[in-house]
Amino acid sequence: MKVLIVNNILREGPGILKDILKENSINYCVHEFGKGDAIPSPKEYGAIFVFGGPESANDKSEKMLEELTCVKNFILNKVPYFGVCLGMQVMVKALGGVVKKAPVKEVGWRDPNNEIFKINLTKAGRNDPLFQGLESELLIFQLHGETVEIPKGMKLLGEGKYCKNQIVKYGTNSYGFQGHIELSKEMFYTWIQEDDDLNKLDINLLDLDYKKIRSYYENVGTVIFNNFLKISNFQVK
Repeated sequence: MKVLIVNNILREGPGILKDILKENSINYCVHEFGKGDAIPSPKEYGAIFVFGGPESANDKSEKMLEELTCVKNFILNKVPYFGVCLGMQVMVKALGGVVKKAPVKEVGWRDPNNEIFKINLTKAGRNDPLFQGLESELLIFQLHGETVEIPKGMKLLGEGKYCKNQIVKYGTNSYGFQGHIELSKEMFYTWIQEDDDLNKLDINLLDLDYKKIRSYYENVGTVIFNNFLKISNFQVK
């Protein structure tokens, strides 16, 4: 089996997931919609990861319509799905939910009260195998201006203080994270240099928080990705 990775913008790639796949000898392919390439078939992959980007799942571009159709096809064919940020919003939109402007634009490590962004797992989240080995409160990095209303049949696994719907699940193996758990060191420093919203923040504070939280943050991301790969029936060390 191999994994499909969907990039919506080059700098928002798989991050620490790439190392996990390599360590476990799991093959993967990278796809970008809107490039004229053949649409990936769910029959060819054991799991799909869709990462973030600056677009909206509400866009009417050919690229986004193509992506929404493909994601829905993968999920309805029960291919394990993991969406991050835009990837989560695409999942919700494809399954009949709503993507809308967030009440608060969540950016960086700290919320409007200058506290590290936290997600609290719901009862369903605490009992889900994706979070085996983790505490019920997770610290996370945020970079989004939209949020979601989940459709009927989708479970809420994690809640935030400002944007409530932070982690969602559909069926037995389709997950969406509004926040980012995938950041590698290289990605983090690229983002704080290139992203317009992050550029508005105190770069020194972003860097200081990252250095304090990095070990914990990467451990959480690694545990979640490993658990997802196990749920997807991949062999993980």
